Amino acid sequence: MQLKGVGKTRGNQVPYTGKEEAGTIVIEQARQSLYLVEGNGKATRYSVAVGSAQNQWTGESRVSAVHLQPGWSPPDVVRRANPNVPDMIPGGAPNNPMGIGALTLTGGDYAIHGTNRPDSIGRAVSFGCFRMYNEDIADLMRRVRVGTRVVVNG
Repeated sequence: MQLKGVGKTRGNQVPYTGKEEAGTIVIEQARQSLYLVEGNGKATRYSVAVGSAQNQWTGESRVSAVHLQPGWSPPDVVRRANPNVPDMIPGGAPNNPMGIGALTLTGGDYAIHGTNRPDSIGRAVSFGCFRMYNEDIADLMRRVRVGTRVVVNG
């Protein structure tokens, strides 16, 4: 997977005491953090933007696809809030909110993705997706695959 123009990740290795198996993605919305569990009591932690209070969800999902430079069609919830949003924004366009890549999740319209708004990272501002710095989604995309378990906590 080639990701041009992407710098060094901002992820940090941290101690991890959760029960999830290595390779699992765990999202702690209250901390605006995504953890990739590595095993042996360690995980890589990334800062993320999470859903606003009315758009947060919890539960389990799996990575259904990995997309490089994805195009974006706004789901109905976004279209209701922003009626003037285009029907489709091509991949790589500066106004594409998916950034340089996305991991789509089973069971809904949600994804873990890059962003064209890095100032939103660390805040509760999305419609339920999890935004990452483009460097971080590039790193995560290299480390996970379709079928990876995703656990979303409040």
